This record gives sequence, C-alpha cells and structure tokens, in this order.
Amino acid sequence: MRIATWNVNSIRARLDQVASWLETHQPDVLCLQETKVPDEHFPHEPLEAVGYGATISGQKSYNGVALVSRQPLTHVGYGFDSLLEDDQEAMALSQQKRVISGRLGSLTILNLYVPNGTSVGSKSYGYKLDWLNCLGRYVAAQLETGEPLCMVGDFNIAPDHRDVHDPQGLEGRIMASAQEREALQVVLGQDLVDAFRCFHPESGHWSWWDYRSGAWPRDQGWRLDHIYLSRQLCGVAKGCWIDRQQRGLSRPSDHAPVVVELAIPGPMN
Repeated sequence: MRIATWNVNSIRARLDQVASWLETHQPDVLCLQETKVPDEHFPHEPLEAVGYGATISGQKSYNGVALVSRQPLTHVGYGFDSLLEDDQEAMALSQQKRVISGRLGSLTILNLYVPNGTSVGSKSYGYKLDWLNCLGRYVAAQLETGEPLCMVGDFNIAPDHRDVHDPQGLEGRIMASAQEREALQVVLGQDLVDAFRCFHPESGHWSWWDYRSGAWPRDQGWRLDHIYLSRQLCGVAKGCWIDRQQRGLSRPSDHAPVVVELAIPGPMN
C-alpha cells in the first residue's frame, strides 16, 4: 500500500501536476493540503479521469484538505469534532478546514494541515499551540480504538535540528520553536513513529523550500511534511521518501510530496 501527502498550494493551480503524479506513482491514497477551493468548485473530473475519487473539506482561498483514493474510503470524518463531539474548543477550531480522515480497510488515514503560526508570540502562534493541543486530544481518542493509524500532512514544524537547513540561525523561530516541537511530541506520545526517520536518520532532507530568497536553487529547505505510523504499522513499513522532482517543475508548489510504502497488498481486512 502506498500513501502520500502533498501540500499543493492550490489544487486548481497544480491540477495537471497532481493528475500526472497520480498516473506515474499510483498511490492508494494521496492526502492533499491547502487545496484552497470551496467544495462546490473542487475539480473532481480530471482526477476521476486518471482513476481517482476525492473526499474533500475545503473553503475559499485558504486551507482545505482532501483524500484522493482509488477505492472509496469509509468512516470519513471532518474536523476535530468528528471524534470530540462535546469539546467546544474542537468545534471552534474545526471551522477552518484543516482535518479530514477516512478508513481504507482497517487502516485509518488522518490528513492534517497544521496552522503556520506566523511568528513566535503572535496571536496566530497561540492559535497554533491551541490547535496542536486539540490535535493531541483527537489523536488520543483515535488511538483508543486500537485501529492502526497513519497520520500525515503539512505540520508546519521541523521536529529537530536535522530538519532545518540552518539550525543555529533558525532555532527558536516559527516552525522551529521549543513550544511547537514540544506540542508535537505530546501529540505523538509513545504511540506514533516518524516513518521517514525510520529510513533516513541523517540531516539534509527537505520537503519545503520557501518561494522567497532563492531557497530552492540554494537547497535551503525544511522538513515540514510528515508521515507518522502507529507502532503496529512500523513492522510493515518498507520505505519512505520525498519526491524532490516535483519542486523543480515550472510553477510548482513550494512543498514536495512525501510517500510511505507499507507491505499491505491492498486494503487491510
């Protein structure tokens, strides 16, 4: 089974690239972030033409997440309040379209677009920390089911110094601050494992290059896009990689896809 995550920074702007990538790599599920389109305007037809359907949660101009899959997903959930029904904060945070989940066989796939936070100490930074705290409650509720979980997305956090091109210069800034990193570790707890780091423990691997300041040609990137697996899935993980080639195309997203291979011959039963 092949599962991928990709912040496309507008599905309509990147539609041809997404359709081509699906044809070439044939993932079972492609999790998209920053689709930036309301549901009624999501471009289903070009994806259907290459054999995929899309389960969507979008809004105009901002945010938006989608699960693009060859087989229909079951148990689809939208927002935090799909599990945290009596949590008022979860209901409020779910107004922004950043969370979608679905099940393929017995595998739950959780697709996230974590807030950026703008700058350390800002109102947006506080929102990001609140959002991560709510995510922790949501993930704990999901793990209580005992079902295997694959949590993916644009986390807008570089987990440690290996995930930033300039660790000393960027330490403590947004996406590399101690509070963000600690909040992410609380979400992961002892139950979720970074699939990429199982295969690539070294530094120098990036999934995002800022459009500004020539970051791409200088390879000044960050690893912000992650795939986390519950421990019962670690034994069937066969590889995880970043498809840098997409970032080098004309008019690309500033993010590259990240892919995990699981030794599961189709939906888990």
